[in-house]
Amino acid sequence: MSSFKDLRIVDNFYQTSAFFPMPTVLISTLAEDGSTSIGSYSLCFPYYIAGKDRYAMLLECRNSSNTAQNLLRSGVCALNFIEDSRADFKEAVRLGFPGETSAEKMADCKFPLEKGQCVGERPLVISSAYQVFECTWASELENALEDVCRVGQLEGMEPPYRDFNGVTSKFGCHFILKIDKILMKEKQYNAIINGVKASSFPRVPVDYGYRDSKSFWYSRFRRPVSEPIPKSKGVDLNSVKYAANRIDPEITFTDAACATLVKVPRVFLKLVLQGCVDWAKENGVTVIGDAEMKIINDKRSKEKKS
Repeated sequence: MSSFKDLRIVDNFYQTSAFFPMPTVLISTLAEDGSTSIGSYSLCFPYYIAGKDRYAMLLECRNSSNTAQNLLRSGVCALNFIEDSRADFKEAVRLGFPGETSAEKMADCKFPLEKGQCVGERPLVISSAYQVFECTWASELENALEDVCRVGQLEGMEPPYRDFNGVTSKFGCHFILKIDKILMKEKQYNAIINGVKASSFPRVPVDYGYRDSKSFWYSRFRRPVSEPIPKSKGVDLNSVKYAANRIDPEITFTDAACATLVKVPRVFLKLVLQGCVDWAKENGVTVIGDAEMKIINDKRSKEKKS
């Protein structure tokens, strides 16, 4: 006999029929008068993460929301990630509750704002955020730009609907957001560049959504813990050297460079080596040593060199 109960799946299943951990994201957009409007969202996730000429996030929201209407109109936004604070979460709940205009919500906004770093007319970003993604809506995908004419329809939108970008249902929208810039506070920036420690993680809250018809629920941040990769899951030095010496005839790897890759899971080794080769050719390097590997492993090597 099963140890589980079969629960009925209903609308908004991620919170009505499940316990689903989500981020807390405050999305700033441009209102019709050019001022900054902020809405709170949790259905915002990485979408294009590798192998394309751009990176992107996916946002799901009501098509009548201020955020959706502003995105359809202007095509730009900023995703602001806030740290764990009861006062800030209370304000996020207020900003996320429907029914008020952008001007009404922003009249009492408690978050300090500043300019981002993208050029052109852009919404302001939240100064207290630990990171911000400045984004542009990929409206060319699925011909979603045609949905701009639906701005102002707040009582539900009639067909046609798109599958994954733009107006996707009578009350829903999906936005594929190209990431133009990732802005990071210095503490977290240094952690990514120089190595992450538990103390360098931002205090990220986990949202569980609207429940009980009266409250939004979230969990407080706790210190993160690390679990080392099992040694048996990596590859030995000889295997790395064998693969490295055959990846490209123009590029060679020193033993010290190969030693940095022994913890890479075997299934990813060729992909990682090819990435190293691509970097070497772009930078005029023919021998990859320990110093080169440190640069390659730096997720922000371009920033480090500058």
